[in-house]
Amino acid sequence: MDNAKPKIRAMSKTELANAYQVSIKTFSRWIHPFKEKIGKYLGRAYTPKQVRTIFELLGNPN
Repeated sequence: MDNAKPKIRAMSKTELANAYQVSIKTFSRWIHPFKEKIGKYLGRAYTPKQVRTIFELLGNPN
């Protein structure tokens, strides 16, 4: 199978939770310790830079 990294783009919490196959509540719990490193969730999506940081911290979703 192709182990390519997911495309880095702006993503909502729902999209990220779905990518990791967890609930939004679980996803929020996972990223809570890294809030300062990730930055604020403004609008309705994390920026591509924030998504890259999340992937680096949590690993790429399958």
